[in-house]
Amino acid sequence: MRICVFLGSSIGVSPAYGAAARNFGALLARRGIGVVYGGGSIGLMGLVADGASKAGGEVIGVIPDALRAREQDHTGLTELHVVANMHERKAMMAEMSDAFVALPGGIGTFEELFEVWTWSQLGYHEKPCALLNVNGFYDAMRAFIDHVVAEGFLRADHRDMLMVHEDPEELLDALTGYVPPVVPHWVGRQDL
Repeated sequence: MRICVFLGSSIGVSPAYGAAARNFGALLARRGIGVVYGGGSIGLMGLVADGASKAGGEVIGVIPDALRAREQDHTGLTELHVVANMHERKAMMAEMSDAFVALPGGIGTFEELFEVWTWSQLGYHEKPCALLNVNGFYDAMRAFIDHVVAEGFLRADHRDMLMVHEDPEELLDALTGYVPPVVPHWVGRQDL
């Protein structure tokens, strides 16, 4: 099994974010789960790769050529794939992964997460999507998503396709036991 991890290329303000990224990488390795991520050595991205690598895990990075200088290729990876652009990066990461988890990050992290969650809603894949809610980082996003449901722009069963856990062990248990929901994926324009 491989999990695609979306997370920041910065470390954030709280030391809890860096600790969570490093520990999550190590936990994945201890459970024999490979990491697929953005390929950089900076920020939380680098820390999740460090944690998994140091624990003997498989770590696969996918980085666009134009971002190599900015995100600094991680040199301790099992594999590093250099691609032409962000579209190729996301497609390759999705293809190689069995599940998706977002840790704290910025708009790039959000965009990657929302894209794979949308693909799940539309039936393009049946891979689980999840948030590791470190230090309550995603509390406001969860409230906003509930607001989107309340306003009629997202069905509750589609909201529930995004798992949220504070504890990484519980999150991995939920991912490894995931059974895709039996819901109609294409429900009309109100969900676009």
